[in-house]
Amino acid sequence: MTRMFLRRLLALKRSVRQHQSAIGIRQPVRNVNQNENLVHDGRKTRRGWRFALTQVMLLGFAANAFAQQATPTADPETGLGPNGEQLQVSAVIEMFTSQGCSSCPPADQLLEGYAKRRDVMALSFPVDYWDYLGWTDTLASAKNSERQRAYAKSRGDGAVYTPQAVINGSAHTVGSDRTQIERQIAKTSMAFAEKRVPMRFWRTSSMIVVEVASANTPPAKEATIWLAPVDEVVEVAVRRGENHGKKLKYYNVVHELMPIGVWNGKAMRIQLSAQPFLKPGNMRYAVLMQEGTSGPIIGAAWLGL
Repeated sequence: MTRMFLRRLLALKRSVRQHQSAIGIRQPVRNVNQNENLVHDGRKTRRGWRFALTQVMLLGFAANAFAQQATPTADPETGLGPNGEQLQVSAVIEMFTSQGCSSCPPADQLLEGYAKRRDVMALSFPVDYWDYLGWTDTLASAKNSERQRAYAKSRGDGAVYTPQAVINGSAHTVGSDRTQIERQIAKTSMAFAEKRVPMRFWRTSSMIVVEVASANTPPAKEATIWLAPVDEVVEVAVRRGENHGKKLKYYNVVHELMPIGVWNGKAMRIQLSAQPFLKPGNMRYAVLMQEGTSGPIIGAAWLGL
């Protein structure tokens, strides 16, 4: 290494430390006691120089490659590509957020950019565990909070906070940190690509149809297929709490995550009457498939209705 390169690396390290100290994330207190103080949690990573250099270079190259991918065009009515093909989702981002969290608006804004990409499935999951702070989240549900806790249990790290971005069902990071989101996408993209099962999702005049391909090798465990009605854009005027007086925008807000099937490695087709699942408003619809109910994502597809 040249001295110039080492100086640049040291500057990068200082910049990362300054950035980490500036990030604030909200984490519920364990052994929940609503009268306890809120915890603001920041993370610092210490690694050996040689390992850190290798990791920064590899993840940086992968993240840049991902960020520079051209976004495929899709028919807004069918969600299909120019040749009628189902566009492949290259990453799934689940953003756990709350109207009662002052650290969350930057993450919600950041998700807008990902939500506009057809090759990324970016979803908002508003949680309800900050409602006691003075403002009841108008979009939150207990099921979203349960899903976030289930992810923490599956990973084994117990990390539950807002804003939290869960990437491809297997990694997490602070939801307002674009650099870390890109790095986690790069870090999990190989495993996602290896396990990904092709899915097709479309609608006839009266039916919703989901087709799942067979596995090349028997899966380690069965996978849950979820259907999610998604509100494309929601604007909320917050009148109390930490975000008092703000108008907040949320993108791809999941109304409900409904299990519609279990995949065991064999090709399958699911046909459902469309009427019970249709929602009023500017809605989109997504299907997800993941190992168990809170494991890695192994399939995803959009449908624009």
